[in-house]
Amino acid sequence: MARIRFGTDGWRALIAEDFTFENVRVCAQGAANYLNATGLATRGFVVGYDTRFGSQKFAEAVAEVMAANGIATFLSDRAAPTPVISHSLVSISAGAGAVITASHNPAAYNGFKFKPDYGGSASSEIVAQLERHIGGVEESGAVRRMDIREAERRGLVEYIDPETDYLNHVAQLVDLDAIRNSGLDIVVDSMHGAGAGYFDKLISGGSARVLEIHGEVNPSFPGMAQPEPTAANLQGLIDAIEDNTADIGLATDGDADRLGVVDDDGQFVTTTETFSLLCMHLLEGLGQSGPLVKSVTMSGMIDKLGERHGVDVIETPVGFKHLGPQMMAVDALAAGEESGGYAFRGNIPERDGILSGLLMLDMVIKSGENPADLRASLFESVGAHVYLRWDVEFDPAQRDGIERRAATSRPFEIGGRPVIAVDDRDGVKFLLEGGYWALVRFSGTEPLLRIYAEGPSTADTAAMLGDARALVGV
Repeated sequence: MARIRFGTDGWRALIAEDFTFENVRVCAQGAANYLNATGLATRGFVVGYDTRFGSQKFAEAVAEVMAANGIATFLSDRAAPTPVISHSLVSISAGAGAVITASHNPAAYNGFKFKPDYGGSASSEIVAQLERHIGGVEESGAVRRMDIREAERRGLVEYIDPETDYLNHVAQLVDLDAIRNSGLDIVVDSMHGAGAGYFDKLISGGSARVLEIHGEVNPSFPGMAQPEPTAANLQGLIDAIEDNTADIGLATDGDADRLGVVDDDGQFVTTTETFSLLCMHLLEGLGQSGPLVKSVTMSGMIDKLGERHGVDVIETPVGFKHLGPQMMAVDALAAGEESGGYAFRGNIPERDGILSGLLMLDMVIKSGENPADLRASLFESVGAHVYLRWDVEFDPAQRDGIERRAATSRPFEIGGRPVIAVDDRDGVKFLLEGGYWALVRFSGTEPLLRIYAEGPSTADTAAMLGDARALVGV
């Protein structure tokens, strides 16, 4: 049995290889032991799941373990986005919850996201405790289980509708009437994931029109490498925008906690541009104020926006297990990471692709500018920033050498730009003159070396990536 280890957000593994019913039950028993040890078990446990192969059955397996441990369990009655389940957890005041999802990973994967009582990603401290309990179960093999029907009969498992309460909640955070009556033509790509139908339910009833593609359940995610809303996976969305002369395209990943945006010209709006635009909307369009939290892989544009508006910008390692707790600690206005996950004050301290998309529509309406022009306005405000990322496969036997070379490299310049500082909190980040940067770090969810850079032009950024890759010898 493979040892269950949590990455940047939960445990993920190949279905039928490591992600088996046996291991899922081990994970659930460890979570139950954690709840009992911390006194949270009396508040109950919420279980949700996405549209991946076997997700519903895996979720039922989690509920069976929780019920056998005497923990009242609230099981979603349908596949639902992670932020929707997280919101339900907070509404119910449950002690914790879990979502069976591998988020944006390829179809062969599934996963177990643990959610503490605040509804966000589990902090590093919570993950450490949880892994200790799971490890104890792996060693002892002591897993309790009660048949799901018996658990229902005893009242230990209750089915919940997580959708309605979430829709009502989001309606308080965004001016939905303005969006409904905007006349916008919106194309939504749900990527065969759990976010299907949400934008239509929220926006329908006025002059705005929503065309949804890939809204049907298909666990093989055909036509895309994985359900991740990146440019490489969104050709269908780009084609639909062009075919329908739509005003904007929105895409959510497998569990709808991430957002991808395509503008009215059919151009992908990078995740760093999207979060910068959303922060600009909150600060300028809506007149809000408060600290901004970003990961080490997020754009330097956030720092420039913070300086311009007199708000603090706090940088954390990658993952909402860092961003969420920091967001709560400082009552941040927003938090964002390069992967396309953004969170906002008034909602759970967790990524929410649906709310992010609604705020993007709100910005288009209130600014009176189309998405392509909004990007130009952003660059006029903070200067051009071009972000690129290379994902590099590597021989696991070479990992120590790659880490050593990254840690000891102290170049004078990268991509022709002087290196002014080095940050090694999460990987190795080279801070460059002009607020630009390059970063080398290992993925926390996939066996990949990620190389990131942000420069003033595509050519500059590509040169920075090349230099960074050469430094670590891959």
